[in-house]
Amino acid sequence: MVISFTNQKGGVGKTTSAVNIAASLGALDEKVLLVDMDPQGNASTGVGLIDRNDTCTIYEVITGEAPVEAAIYTTEFKNLDVIPSVIGLAGAELEMTQIENRERLLKRALDSVRDKYDYIIIDCPPSLSLLTVNALVASDGFIIPVQCEYYALEGLVQLMNSVAVVKEYYNPHLSLVGVLVTMYNARLNFSGRIMEDLRNHYPDELFKTAVTRNVRLSEAPAFGTPVLYYDKFSKGAQSYLALAQEIIERTAPEENADGE
Repeated sequence: MVISFTNQKGGVGKTTSAVNIAASLGALDEKVLLVDMDPQGNASTGVGLIDRNDTCTIYEVITGEAPVEAAIYTTEFKNLDVIPSVIGLAGAELEMTQIENRERLLKRALDSVRDKYDYIIIDCPPSLSLLTVNALVASDGFIIPVQCEYYALEGLVQLMNSVAVVKEYYNPHLSLVGVLVTMYNARLNFSGRIMEDLRNHYPDELFKTAVTRNVRLSEAPAFGTPVLYYDKFSKGAQSYLALAQEIIERTAPEENADGE
């Protein structure tokens, strides 16, 4: 199953969640490909791909300069491969505008390898750009990480409206896998109120597990390591393992329905 992690706002834990859920799915014996579609490349460095100057990336794949297989790298983490990004990806959108069916470039690339993986996780840029549209068109479902803050619901409504357009014109089968609350602080009454609002609006979509603020979670990216491999006993590691299990439970029925 192909799942995009998307939110038009930055700083909501999108990349952190994509990296750590990908690693946690791998630890749970699922074969995973992490696709970094963000020109900032933080998901790439988050799994140890630090120097990418001479590396084939998602940029070469979507511009047709290289086959997708050439951009797949095996990480040191269990069952986890990655297609890295590069800052030049930001300029790829200008090149993509000249290509026919430009919204489906990523889908065409990933279709050739999706049978090799149980999950393909796509980290989208923090904007509703052509890169994000490509990710959503290539996906079976999407996850929305939201910071536990006052404007969380407003941002969700805007994002869902944009996704509705993608579904209408490009990918009618795209579905919401879940809403993921990040940076949660149970000691704040305000956080409790936001969670209650989210439960009222998204009773079935809201994940049971919320990711709390955690020092280990903040430290792990500096070492190019998912938190599970940095400190497996930390709250952050245990939260993302629980979320990975929830994702497996939510998506398994769909896979079984397809005969897999």
